[in-house]
Amino acid sequence: MRSEGLHTVCEEAGCPNIGECWEAGTATFMILGDVCTRACKYCGVAHGMPTHLDLDEPRRVAETVARLGLEHVVITSVNRDELPDGGAGIYAETIRRIHELVSSCSVEVLIPDFKGDEEALRVVVEAGPAIIGHNLETVERLHPDVRPGGRYWRSISYLGAAKRIDSRILTKTGLILGMGEEFTEVTQAMTDLRAAAVDILTLGQYLRPSSMHIPVARWVSPDEFAELKRIGETEYGFKHVESGPLVRSSYHAKEQAREVEAGTPGVIQEILEGDVPAPAEVSLEFVQLEVGRPGRPIQGA
Repeated sequence: MRSEGLHTVCEEAGCPNIGECWEAGTATFMILGDVCTRACKYCGVAHGMPTHLDLDEPRRVAETVARLGLEHVVITSVNRDELPDGGAGIYAETIRRIHELVSSCSVEVLIPDFKGDEEALRVVVEAGPAIIGHNLETVERLHPDVRPGGRYWRSISYLGAAKRIDSRILTKTGLILGMGEEFTEVTQAMTDLRAAAVDILTLGQYLRPSSMHIPVARWVSPDEFAELKRIGETEYGFKHVESGPLVRSSYHAKEQAREVEAGTPGVIQEILEGDVPAPAEVSLEFVQLEVGRPGRPIQGA
């Protein structure tokens, strides 16, 4: 990865599961650079205005996947809101290149919302990933504050639209807990996500990347994570819920791609809030400004 000038979200975002996933033959590549055009208050990835678009990146990612002998690869990215397609074309080319070189490797993508652009979504879906993911991140009440570059219903409906474009595809999203949400708000988010027929849900504990990010509001107990998994699968109908303190979007991703079957499209199939501007960007005093890897999470902050 180093020799090819590639980035992994495992490192850039300080994921606690990096060793386990790499040992299992799974890795998450972060394409489109390492500077994000949005500034979410919980995220450890650097933000600012990117200056470069690497058109050769899809080839290098695919060749690295082949050399590493990966069985499942997750492709994610920073937001590139300055690009006309948000980077959708680079996603699609990366998927195609991996399929050409390593046909046995399943490909999962964790995409931005591309500002609600359905054509950008279609470009990615039609490239044929096994799983298309887009993280909701938090409950509706907290969304404008902690994720000011996104929209709650846009994110949910984007996954519903993916099912309409290709009903065979697995859809996936994640919530970070411990930022101030209530239990009932989490279950309401489950209801909203199932209206878009989202198949897979991940739930994990928020870990503060630095003192410049929002503090941890609470530490969610293992029992609560277990209960949310139970009700998510048995009461709300998710095909699979991965729930635990250290769970992140890509945790056990290979197993999900192999074992979970896609459900049919849901009630929500059209993109909502696609033409509604997101709230203003956050004040810079709350977010990381330096480019590069964040520091270690602050425990108990």
